[in-house]
Amino acid sequence: MPYVLDRQSRLIRAAIGSAFLLASYAAIAQTTAPPTLQPADAQHVIVSLTASGVQVYVCKRDPKNQLTWTLKAPQADLYDASGKRVVKHYAGPSWEASDGSKLTGKVLQQAANTSEPGSIALLLLQATNAGGPGLLAPARYVQRLNTRGGVAPTVPCTQEGQEGSSPYLADYVFLD
Repeated sequence: MPYVLDRQSRLIRAAIGSAFLLASYAAIAQTTAPPTLQPADAQHVIVSLTASGVQVYVCKRDPKNQLTWTLKAPQADLYDASGKRVVKHYAGPSWEASDGSKLTGKVLQQAANTSEPGSIALLLLQATNAGGPGLLAPARYVQRLNTRGGVAPTVPCTQEGQEGSSPYLADYVFLD
């Protein structure tokens, strides 16, 4: 019997600890966007999702003919608050929900992530193309917030066409 109580105590402590971590993350994730990334005509938040993935870079020549890392595409999965994957993010930039709705965007504004140096920029994107009914259909804007990581690889690229990737985390807020 003492084993059962100890096991129950451990499970309760683990559950409380997990709830605390999730609540802490949720508080961090709800950071508001800088004013430059707030569209004036947005009505409301459709959904806010957490992304985990990589930024893929390719080695190209810059205007001075030097080899440099250039962003090729993101590859990320976006999760809802329950941890369910609901959107895939890829080149375009594009987002595709599990219900079949799709969205492509273009960058309107960027801002450095001053709270997390060494991370990719925060963004405001405007939807340029939407397809299919569903979660993403009414979105007119996308904000990329709370970025962590994702900058170009620190090792120099040595061959044109070479690819490298950097892991990143971010929150994506879809607005109508």
